[in-house]
Amino acid sequence: MIKLVFLIFFAAVHSFFLMVNAQTQFTGWVASFNTIKTGKQTSLHTDIQMRSTNGGEQIQTILVRPGINFHLNKKMVITAGYAFISNRRIINNISDLIPEHRIWEQLLYNHKWENIFISHRFRLEQRFISKVTAINNELEANGTAYANRFRYFIRNIIPFKKEKPFSNGLFAALQNEVFINIGNTANVNGKFFDQNRLYLATGYRLNAKADLEIGYMNQYVNGRGNQFTNNHIIQLAGYIRL
Repeated sequence: MIKLVFLIFFAAVHSFFLMVNAQTQFTGWVASFNTIKTGKQTSLHTDIQMRSTNGGEQIQTILVRPGINFHLNKKMVITAGYAFISNRRIINNISDLIPEHRIWEQLLYNHKWENIFISHRFRLEQRFISKVTAINNELEANGTAYANRFRYFIRNIIPFKKEKPFSNGLFAALQNEVFINIGNTANVNGKFFDQNRLYLATGYRLNAKADLEIGYMNQYVNGRGNQFTNNHIIQLAGYIRL
């Protein structure tokens, strides 16, 4: 755990110092994260996201990610699922949305420290990324490239009032996620470190089953060679627990 925390700290500091040479973008993300209980120890996970291009002129990404949760106990949940990502690619000034398919598995561990709710998420992804060629002023997918990725995510919810249990009211959210390529790196950016997402938001818990929040995310993306992207994101998100 100490090594993992050090890696996260190093990734955040590393991305901060490289921002000076990074390409800067300003985008907007909208997301819905949902958990639907299906039994005593099972539930369905779905998250649906839409992301804009730089300046919000076009859709950059559409993401749909369903999964099946198995609740080991009150603190630990394991999940397996599939994700479909339609992501904008540009080749020879031709732009189009190109599909990526993923299989993913994760472990979610929730706990509390004083009045702060903390979630740790460990996720593995098996990525099937479309190879793209430009033909007759159109982009066409021609086969897939395979890559593996590991993601570690920590999220903290801090209620503004000390109600027990916390069932409604304002809260702050602070989270960070590190992405690491662990196989077939030549099919992505050719590097171990992929990206880092640091996020700060304020939200309102409507009731025990629903949250709304808006926040700022800084996404640092490690590209091929000397290419880096520093993405400034405004995100609007909803969380539903049924």
